[in-house]
Amino acid sequence: MDPGRQAMINGWKSPLQGDRDARDRRVAGGGRDGDRDITGPRFDSSNRISKTHRPPPSKSTGANSAAAASGRYLTQDQQSEQFVADEDKFVLNQAKKKADIRVREHRAKPIDHLAFNLRFIDTDRDIFDDHDADAEISILGPEAVLESLGEAQLRELDEDIRSYHTLECNKKNKEYWTALLALCADRRQKLKPQGPEGRAVTSVASDVDRILSPKSLAQLEALEKQIRAKLQSNEPIDTDYWEQLLKSLLVYKAKATLKSICEEIKAARVDLLKTRDLEKARELEASDGYAGAAPALGSAGSSSKPASGPSAAVMASASASASAGSSSAPPPGTARFAVVGTEDFSQATKALYDREVAKGISEGEEIFTAEEEVPGVSKPLWADKYRPRKPRYFNRVQMGYEWNKYNQTHYDHDHPPPKVVQGYKFNIFYPDLIDKTKAPTFKIIREHGRRKGESLAPAGSEDTCLIRFIAGPPYEDIAFRIVDREWDYSAKKERGFKSSFDKGILQLHFQFKKIYYRK
Repeated sequence: MDPGRQAMINGWKSPLQGDRDARDRRVAGGGRDGDRDITGPRFDSSNRISKTHRPPPSKSTGANSAAAASGRYLTQDQQSEQFVADEDKFVLNQAKKKADIRVREHRAKPIDHLAFNLRFIDTDRDIFDDHDADAEISILGPEAVLESLGEAQLRELDEDIRSYHTLECNKKNKEYWTALLALCADRRQKLKPQGPEGRAVTSVASDVDRILSPKSLAQLEALEKQIRAKLQSNEPIDTDYWEQLLKSLLVYKAKATLKSICEEIKAARVDLLKTRDLEKARELEASDGYAGAAPALGSAGSSSKPASGPSAAVMASASASASAGSSSAPPPGTARFAVVGTEDFSQATKALYDREVAKGISEGEEIFTAEEEVPGVSKPLWADKYRPRKPRYFNRVQMGYEWNKYNQTHYDHDHPPPKVVQGYKFNIFYPDLIDKTKAPTFKIIREHGRRKGESLAPAGSEDTCLIRFIAGPPYEDIAFRIVDREWDYSAKKERGFKSSFDKGILQLHFQFKKIYYRK
């Protein structure tokens, strides 16, 4: 038998293999290269690759890796906190977007004016929500908004401010809402009827104003520390006086904080306007940055009940009009504009108006009062024969969600997208028309040469147009600004197109066409 085979069977090393190993050892030890097997790999002592020795992991290394792993993974409580924080941030951003939309469409609530003010210095705001024309919108000062509201509206506004204050994380924004909370509470306190104690406090109010009004924010903070120290001391002092002084000081401190923030807002608006209209930027810089007077957001001193409801800024502005028309005020939230000299207050108009008001507002509807000046109108030819009067109206705007592909991806029913205008319901009252055989009409007016179907609005916004209602003597023309989209003329119940004139009421109800995308 072959010796090599026998050695393999017996477990010994083959003689040939032994000779080959010996030759390799000689080469490794510097032997002659001629002894190397020419079919074997060439040996290179300077290019040898060997596996490094890995020491066993110590206990401290294992502890560090466990700590690193725990840093990468959140606990269940941490995940819950993160989820709640993200949800609060989402809700806050949606509230800001809705406020911006309502201000741009001239149907803002009081809280919308306050939120829109802050957008110019809000570092957490999404820049894609900004519109170039926002800097040109005439905005109301925060104090002007508060002073124009009644007790019921201030109560509602206080709740809205607290919602923003709770959700806000930005330090500057939180200071803004904190100051507004203090001013809102002070305003509500002043509107309450005063008893004997309140009248006693009022007697020293002029002295308090004289002391605090000229002081800066830093001086007020220093004075606050001194007053608190005096109240906590055991000195014999007039406690009522010093407590009232401290309350007034906190109000003036809130005013100083708000003034500082408003100056930053004004500077930011001026910077934005300089890139668009240098002349307007200079005018804004020379002013206090806000509109000259607040519209009738509410009537604090009026005898009529303040409005409350889905559109407080619009509905409260009407209480003065309703009380002037008759001694019995309409239900809260159903009044419209303040009294105008040519307003129609006939008994027939009042009856029609009250009947429409009694129908109320359906879900998804808001009162619509975006009245505009009628362009190019001169004195009517029949003005010498009949006294011109402006028709009364009770209009509604239909709001809803648009579940397109984008909104289906980014929103759900728990966190819906911002509402959009889906239609209008116009009810114009003409009970005293001279020529009753000729029904009132309407026409659409598009500005700047824009034609039907054309769009000049920036991305993310919609074009608007004027709808003008024309009747004849003794009624003047009236116009409203609406969203310019294609109407759905379907008479189906759910779409509800209606255009009629019956019993002195012009009714124009329509919704916009819905666009469906096929796969």
